[in-house]
Amino acid sequence: MEVVVLEKTKKRLVFELHGMDNTFCNVLKKELQYDEDVSIATYAIKHPLIGIPKFIIETKGTSPKEALLSAIERLQGKNKEFLTKFKRQAKK
Repeated sequence: MEVVVLEKTKKRLVFELHGMDNTFCNVLKKELQYDEDVSIATYAIKHPLIGIPKFIIETKGTSPKEALLSAIERLQGKNKEFLTKFKRQAKK
């Protein structure tokens, strides 16, 4: 995955996620929307087969970069929890 920042201001971050598709983008978007400081979290892919996801994050309080990093940390925690539970069930 390659992240290309297109626009970065105090309250707005626009970036492309090369090598990603709707699956990852939907999860990230949803996690960002849980954050009360995030006013907009969305993305678009111009062409479903060859398009590059373009993310837009706008915030009210915290910086968009901090909101993104927090969302990533929460997702890492959820993935770790899922893996632990899955391994526990697989042993049964």
